[in-house]
Amino acid sequence: MGGDFAPRTTVEGAILARKELPASVKIVLIGDRDQIVPLLKEHKESEDNFDIVHTTEVIEMAESPLKAISSKPNSSIGLGFQMLKSKDLDGFASNGNTGAMMVGSLYSVKAIEGVQRPCIASVVPKQDGGVGILLDVGANADCRPEMLCQFAVLGQIYSKYIYNISDPKIALLNIGEEVEKGNLVAQATHQLLKEMKQINFVGNIEGREIFNAGSADVIVCEGFVGNVVLKEAEAFYVIARKRKLNDEFFNRFNYEIYGGTPILGVNSTVVIGHGISNAVATKNMIVLTRDMAEAGVAEKIKKAFNP
Repeated sequence: MGGDFAPRTTVEGAILARKELPASVKIVLIGDRDQIVPLLKEHKESEDNFDIVHTTEVIEMAESPLKAISSKPNSSIGLGFQMLKSKDLDGFASNGNTGAMMVGSLYSVKAIEGVQRPCIASVVPKQDGGVGILLDVGANADCRPEMLCQFAVLGQIYSKYIYNISDPKIALLNIGEEVEKGNLVAQATHQLLKEMKQINFVGNIEGREIFNAGSADVIVCEGFVGNVVLKEAEAFYVIARKRKLNDEFFNRFNYEIYGGTPILGVNSTVVIGHGISNAVATKNMIVLTRDMAEAGVAEKIKKAFNP
C-alpha cells in the first residue's frame, strides 16, 4: 500500500514479477484485499498466483516513521516486518515511507551484531556498461571513520554476490585523490581503510570519476554526500529526457532499471523502492529482493562481522 501510486503500480509490478520469476518463488501482497483483487482481475491474473495478507492500515509518506511504526502495527509495512521477523518472509520490499522502512528494520529484524549503523546502497552506471555501488546514500548523514570502514565491507559483499564482481575495488569519495585531502573524517577513514587486509582498497576517488570505467566498484561516503550524488545522478536522466536525448549511457540513469536500494547490515533482506515507482520499477525491486534472499547476502554479512 506504500508509494505515490499504490496499490495499482504495486500490484501491476507484482504481476510482471510473477511472469518473470519461477513458480517456486512465492509473492506475498500485504494490503487491502478489496483493492488488490479487482486490480488482479483487471489484468486477468488469478489471485491464486499470490498470497494476500489483508490490511487496510497505511503509513503515509509524510508520517513520522517512528510514531507510525509504533501506532500502526497492522499497516502494510508493519505487518511486513512482523512476517519478516517471524521468518514467514525471506525478503520484504516496499515503495512506501523510507523512514518507516529503516525504522522497521532496526526495530524488528535489527542490525547485525557488530554493525554500528546499517546503510542504504545504490547502483551507479559505468560508461563501459558495468555498475558501481555507492554507499551510504541517505541513512546516515554524519559518520565516524569506523562506520565508513564498515560500509566498505558491506559494499564489498553486496557487489560480489549480487553483481558478481569477484574482487571489488573499493574507494573513498573525497575532494582529491591525495592521501592528505579531505576533512578530518575523510583523512582518518583513508588511513583505516588502507590498513584493512580483507578489502581491495584503491584510495580516494573524486566525484568526476564515479561513473568512469575502471575507477572503483564500491564507493564509500557519508549518507549526506551519497544522497546528493544520487539525486544529481537522477537529475541527469531527467534533463536528458527533457532535452530529447536518447543516449545509451544516460538511459541507464533511469531508476526503473534498478528497482530499489537494499538496507545492508540488518538480519534479513529489506529493499526500499522509490515513492514514484511504476510497475516496471516495482517488478525490478521484487526481483532484486529475490536475488538478495537467494544469495544469502544478510548471512554473508553476519559471517563477515562475526567470524
